Parts: sequence; structure tokens; C-alpha cells
Amino acid sequence: QLPTGLYKKVLVILHDSILPYMNEPTLMIDFLTVAYGIGGAISLLALNGLFILIHQHNLEYPDFYKKLYSLLDPSIYHVKYRARFFHLADLFLSSSHLPAYLVAAFIKRLSRLALTAPPEALLMVIPFICNLFRRHPACKVLVHRPNGPEDMSEDPYIMEEEEPSASRALESCLWEIQSLQNHYHPDVAKAAAVLNQSLSEIEDDVSGLLELSAYELFDREVKKNAADVPLEFEQIRGLFGKKNDIFAEHFTLD
Repeated sequence: QLPTGLYKKVLVILHDSILPYMNEPTLMIDFLTVAYGIGGAISLLALNGLFILIHQHNLEYPDFYKKLYSLLDPSIYHVKYRARFFHLADLFLSSSHLPAYLVAAFIKRLSRLALTAPPEALLMVIPFICNLFRRHPACKVLVHRPNGPEDMSEDPYIMEEEEPSASRALESCLWEIQSLQNHYHPDVAKAAAVLNQSLSEIEDDVSGLLELSAYELFDREVKKNAADVPLEFEQIRGLFGKKNDIFAEHFTLD
């Protein structure tokens, strides 16, 4: 048992500063699987080491995708390790051999959580979801379902279900992305509107969007050259702008 702070410090450097220099990296299997089961940020950080053991040392983790699915909670768009998580999630969901129900569950859960996500996270996750559709065409039924539920209470998807196969995601539709098409940030609305058209075969490069911050987004908006916007049709007169404003006789706006 390690303190939470020490767990994080070890897991941050484990994949590149410890595992490559071990004669038997498989000795870390128990440590990483226990860390992966703790939850929260510690589970996110354990993904890096687990990926190396799965990819290079043939580690079999039976409920890996179920656990990965359970890590998707509202905090996933706000944590400091968001970029690392989505980079690895992109790798884990890249295989074309994954069943459609599993990928659909990830798409649906990411979309539902996106309703409360900040704009900088939405600009990353919407292209991420589009890439999942490109890799797994069977999931496009979520977009092209004409008789889908009209309100959330009729949505067959079970958000609280921990098992992806029992979440009924393939029976649902992506009304969440349609809601984001009316987002207050124009770039988010434009990104969400892409699903109204047929997707290109070339995947979007999300690597440059993983580290996007609120500061960068704000700075980008500030630097835009905005045209002069007329605010009043008639020049305001007096304090209240009325034609026969008695205050205009005693006060001026100069």
C-alpha cells in the first residue's frame, strides 16, 4: 500500500524510466493491475504501464475494456492527465476486431459526458468520436437512426450500467452530439455539425488537440479580427434613450 501522492509519482515515470530498464518487466503486473483497480487518476496513470505490458509482453487482462469503460466519468474531461488518457484510449480502440457493441458503448458514454464538458475538451472529443465511426462503420447506426428517441427519458441507453455489453448503446442514437450543434462556442457547434454529413475516410489527427487548454482557446478568440458590429440603429439620447426623456434636459452623456 502506497500513499496516493507516491502512487502518482511512481506511475507517471514507470513506463519510460523504470520498465525499459527491468530484466523482467512482467514483475510489475500485480502492481499495475492493483493500481488500475484503484480508480480515479491512479487508474489513468496505470494505463501507460499496462499498455506496454499488453503490447510488448503479452499480458492478458480479461476485463480490461470493462475497466476502461468504467473510467469514463464526468471528471475525465477536467483531469490533468486527460491528454494521456485519450492518447491511450485511441490506441486501445483502434483495432478493427473490437465488437460493435463495445465501441458503441464508448461512443455513447463519451457523448453523454460531453454535455457538461468544457469547450477545449469538446474540440478534442468530437473528432475522436468521428474517428471511431470511421474505424467501426457498424456503429454509424447511432447517427442514421430516423426513429430515435425524441427526449432523454426514452433513450434505451443505460448510463449506470458498468458492463458495456448490457448498456444497450447500439439501440440508442447520438442526440447528445445533435445538442452540441447548438453549443454557445461556434467552433464546437461547427465540429459537431460534421456528423450531419458523410464522414471522409481519412481520420482526423487529434494529437494536436489533446493538450488544448482553455487559455489557448481564449487567446485564439481574442486574436481574431472581428468586424465592427452595429449595436444601435438610432444614436442613444439621454440616460434612457427615449425621445422625450426629461433626464436629457438635465444630464448629458458627454
